[in-house]
Amino acid sequence: MSIQCEVLTGVDGARIGVATLDAPKALNALNLPMIEVLGEQLHEWARDPGVVCVLLRGNGAKAFCAGGDVRALAQACRDHPGSVPPLAATFFAAEYRLDYLLHTYPKPLLCWGHGHVLGGGMGLLQGANIRIVTPSSRLAMPEISIGLYPDVGASWFLARLPGKLGLFLGLTGAPLNARDALDLGLADRFFGEHQQEELIDELLQLNWQEQTELQLNSLLKAEQHRASEELPEAQWLPRRQVIDELLDVADPAGAWHALQGLKHHSDPLLAEAGRRLHEGCPLTAHLVWEQIRRARHMSLVQVFQMEYGMSLNCCRHPEFSEGVRARLLDKDNQPRWHWPDVAQVPAAVVEAHFVKVWEGRHPLADLA
Repeated sequence: MSIQCEVLTGVDGARIGVATLDAPKALNALNLPMIEVLGEQLHEWARDPGVVCVLLRGNGAKAFCAGGDVRALAQACRDHPGSVPPLAATFFAAEYRLDYLLHTYPKPLLCWGHGHVLGGGMGLLQGANIRIVTPSSRLAMPEISIGLYPDVGASWFLARLPGKLGLFLGLTGAPLNARDALDLGLADRFFGEHQQEELIDELLQLNWQEQTELQLNSLLKAEQHRASEELPEAQWLPRRQVIDELLDVADPAGAWHALQGLKHHSDPLLAEAGRRLHEGCPLTAHLVWEQIRRARHMSLVQVFQMEYGMSLNCCRHPEFSEGVRARLLDKDNQPRWHWPDVAQVPAAVVEAHFVKVWEGRHPLADLA
């Protein structure tokens, strides 16, 4: 199961729920049982009037959460070629319900996003109403490397970043540090690596009976001030103008070629982003372009409903399982993409990722 849950009692009897992703050897990657248990526990704490606050964290120094268990999903895709594996339909529905629950949680919900915060981990962090990053934080949506696309609500949060930065991050999978996350509105607070236990102790000392928001904000401000000297330098906001100009193009192929040209750039950060895109999946580039275009005018519920269909359709097409094979299973890093040329990806294939693959009403219709 790999989820540990406990309730701590404060000085005035108020209780704080602490949920810990506890699979450090797997970098706390989310499997279906973890998602289901976490969702059930969060619902229970939301209903319990004695629980005043929730902290979500990950065990181990390396990662809060390095994504979803895509190995199991890719194996299910190979076992059900051309169709939607039952595991995929269940997994993505449960994951997106959990992410939406976090976005709409009725109590203060803090998420400690240290180390790797990738893919599904970003879905958890972005849903929390107090998103904490640390000096070790490395946030990214790296799905272009495995032939998937940035899901878990990324259509929502990437589409709302300034300029072309959301498109850039989705196309390159470039990582953000803590300063980037704060600059771009993808984090709320910056703490030192060793401040978590102190934070919990101070939460337990709060008077949760009155002026709760004021007290909590004052606590977080004071703790953040203590860590201010550890904040890294910004990477991406200072490069926004360059990125905006590069991605001032008309279509995904134009974006691909513009970013691919960065491979030998004198700026090592831009060069690495160009290399990552060059080695990525051309179909994913089309999906990123289209999901961000569509999501600009969507509600959060509509985004999760769109992504559910996209994810199931990715399981029906060959790129996802091939990307996971090359990057995570065989680790030869030589994916044989079905459509290796970005200009040759059929428009009909892209459009097919946005059509329903179920009978009747949407499986996530009740989110609304």
